[in-house]
Amino acid sequence: MQTMIGVIGGSGVYQIDGLEGASWVKVATPWGKPSDEVLLGRLGGIPMAFLPRHGRGHPHSPTSVPYRANIDALKRLGCTDVVAVSAVGSLREDYAPGDFVLVDQFIDRTFAREKSFFGPGCVAHVSVAHPTCPRLGAACLAAAASAGITVHNGATYLAMEGPQFSTLAESRLYRSWGADVIGMTGMPEAKLAREAELCYASLAMVTDYDCWHQDHGAVDVSVVLQTLAANAQNARSLIAALPAHLSPERDPCPHGCDTALTHALITAPDARDPAVMARLDPITARVLKD
Repeated sequence: MQTMIGVIGGSGVYQIDGLEGASWVKVATPWGKPSDEVLLGRLGGIPMAFLPRHGRGHPHSPTSVPYRANIDALKRLGCTDVVAVSAVGSLREDYAPGDFVLVDQFIDRTFAREKSFFGPGCVAHVSVAHPTCPRLGAACLAAAASAGITVHNGATYLAMEGPQFSTLAESRLYRSWGADVIGMTGMPEAKLAREAELCYASLAMVTDYDCWHQDHGAVDVSVVLQTLAANAQNARSLIAALPAHLSPERDPCPHGCDTALTHALITAPDARDPAVMARLDPITARVLKD
């Protein structure tokens, strides 16, 4: 299998520099339209697909992002590895605005989103005990080092619904839970990537201290936007360095991300709704073929 990198760009990251033969393509999915067209090209000899999570011009709120369509589109295009870039607030003193953080855990506090490809007609349960891929995360860290970017390795991301920022009481509560950063888009994206058997890495860009910090009583959107602009170039530099740290020939994931559905389908074959199964292709193609 050939490696193909999918990049989901968060707030402030609406393009990827240096893609060879780049072109925007429309991708139809049974889950509706993705956030935008997908920019296809090659970077460092490896195919890459870039999808701006909020759409160019930022028309989608965190709640209205079509997460299922986005992940389906990347899977449909042949992506094997997905690096998701997102803006977050920091819940730790040592994760300062401007820092990058490689997320490895999530607490999902969203409530107004479709969180699974599966449901009536075909039930499946996948494990998200470890929702990100250590192999892909290591490649991101190596790419960051080669680009001269410091990244904190390991963090728990509290995913809130939004679009409002936290109250002070909520911010203090999330810190007491051991959350390190807070954002609005990490879930259900990571869960859906696991259901689609995609290796997934979450790269968070810290823009503010949320509102818990004694010297930062509220999130200042103007400051957030300034930090986003500065971080975006570093994010693009990291992505540009990533192909050098991934083999063009894709070996099986040693952590099982690409076999997550092997024992996950619960509904008996004769009880599966044909219309639902048609919608689930290509999500379930590998496991049903096997």
